Amino acid sequence: MNEPQHGFDEALISGYLDNELTQGEAQRVRIHLEDCATCRATADELKKLKEATMSSEFQVPDDGWDEAPRGGASRILRNAGLLIGLVWIVGIAMWLIWELANDPEALVGLLIVGGFLLSAGLILASVLIDRRRAMKTDRYRRVQK
Repeated sequence: MNEPQHGFDEALISGYLDNELTQGEAQRVRIHLEDCATCRATADELKKLKEATMSSEFQVPDDGWDEAPRGGASRILRNAGLLIGLVWIVGIAMWLIWELANDPEALVGLLIVGGFLLSAGLILASVLIDRRRAMKTDRYRRVQK
């Protein structure tokens, strides 16, 4: 029943059941429901549907929706990638120090590569600090996925 001939539709009746109408509209619907069996039946159906919807619960799947690597292979690959990245950064830093010690004129290369590494490290550090600070006040930190 979308639009009866007398001007009351399901949206208006639903708004009445949800207490979303103005006082005048609610009174008009209430008086109409007393006289119209068709709209009263629609209101009863919508009320039952609302009660069934409100009483249903969402069941979280048991597979644990965490973001950690799910298998041993992906955990090994992630840790290997982090280790290789760390070794690369330390290796580049040591190479720059070696170049500077052996050839003082290599200062330009040191400034270029060292500046890049320093800026990337500072940006990463700022992001990590902001994430850590945000975790303390995050309203959804206890919500499980």
